[in-house]
Order: sequence, then structure tokens, then C-alpha cells
Amino acid sequence: MRLAVMIKQVPATDTVKIDPEKGTMIREGLEMEVNPLDLHALEAAVTWRDRLGGEAEVVVFSMGPPSAIKAIRSALAFGCDRGFLISDRLFGGSDTLATARALAAALEKEGPFDLVLCGERATDGETGQVGPALGHLMKASVVTYVNEITEIAEGRITLRRAVEGGSQVVRAVLPAQLSVVKELNRPRLLTLRRKQAVREREIPVLTAADLGLPVEWCGLKGSPTQVVSVKYPELVRSCEMIHVGADLERAVTDLADILTKEVAAHEG
Repeated sequence: MRLAVMIKQVPATDTVKIDPEKGTMIREGLEMEVNPLDLHALEAAVTWRDRLGGEAEVVVFSMGPPSAIKAIRSALAFGCDRGFLISDRLFGGSDTLATARALAAALEKEGPFDLVLCGERATDGETGQVGPALGHLMKASVVTYVNEITEIAEGRITLRRAVEGGSQVVRAVLPAQLSVVKELNRPRLLTLRRKQAVREREIPVLTAADLGLPVEWCGLKGSPTQVVSVKYPELVRSCEMIHVGADLERAVTDLADILTKEVAAHEG
């Protein structure tokens, strides 16, 4: 049984800036961390690797700049067996489809894999598209919003996924791609000893050439969706003071008039 986990290095802050010309996130000078939702995918993969035993293996992949190698080492400290960084200047500006293509090529090169786990979404992009797109490119079973994995046996996986108003039990054929939610588990804490043990581990880097990806499939050239312009919302607040004083009835009438005008303005 071979399991793969897709992780992403994201800013450890909600305050990010966008390059108005390139339409890409400015990452310089930001503290980075493993996408919090990906930690639940890592925990699930390592837990099931231990349950299945035998020759079960967990391999982690991350696409990003050279600095993302820290995310790979964090995953190794988490308990993953091997890790690969997918990095190349050609990948700069990749949208979700171009990213999924690169990840799928890496899985094909280092695979095959029976199960691929991803976090539900990345906190910097909030699209939730890469996981399902990756599963489609793999021609695998795709299941989203997974909050419980109950069984993996005989080439099938049984799990539960969150749906509006409740949950749904799904039995899928392997290989499968799962996008998991935070309710799935509680990720383990990394100890200093584990971090030190992987500090010197060499992490292989896969480039576009290594993956056999044509230039027109990479980065901005390979991205059918692109940011055309960047606009920041302007918060404009105005208020009108109503003095109650001794005339409460007049104050209520004035407030009702103001609200009526506001409703009419919005409906118009």
C-alpha cells in the first residue's frame, strides 16, 4: 500500500499582498508554515500506514520555491517515509490546473500510489480545486470533505464525508484521491527530537524537465485562469446622530425615516 500526501507551504498570517502586475502573492519576508488543513492529511496517511503495516509507505510532495523544502522536512518529522519538492522557475504563477498537472506528473513518475490525500483547501488560495483536479488527472476515485476513514481493504476504501445537514457513507475503488477536513483527526505535535532527526535529510527536487512537462503546460503559460486586475475594497462608514432627549417619539420617527431611505436606495 502506497500513500501520497500533497502539502503546501503558506504564509503564517492572514495579511498578504498581491503583486498588481503579475497577480501573484508576494511571499518575500513572510513567515511560512505547512498549510494547517494539510496536517490532517499527513496524520491520516501516517496513521493508516502504521495500521496497514507490511510494506506500506507514505510519500509527501510539495510544489513551491526552494524554501518550501522546510515543509517537506516538517512532513518527514511528522512520520512520512520520503519526500519530494517540485520546484522550477517555470512553475511560477501556476493556477490550480497547472499546479494539478505538475503534481500528477510527479505522482506518475514516483508512483503508482493507491491513495492520495490532500487538505480540503489551502489557506492562501481558498479554492479547494487542486485536490479534485489532481484526482481527475490521475483517473482515480475522487471524494471531498472526508471526515472519517473507516476501512481500507481489498482494493476499496470506506469513508464518511460531510454533506449539508449531515454525512454520507462512501465506498470507493482504489486508487483514490481524498480531500480531508479538519474534523478527520487531531494532528500530532512535532517534537524537537523528530525535527533534528530530519534536519540533514536530502530532499530530491523535481523540475519541469524531470517530470517531462512541456513549457506551455507550466506557470502562467499553462494557466487558463489568470488574475486580470487586483482591487482592494474600500471601507466607507458614515453615521447620523439622533438625539433622543425628551422627545422619544420624534427620535423613533427620525430613525424610521433613515432606515426607509436606506432600504429604498438599496432596492433602487
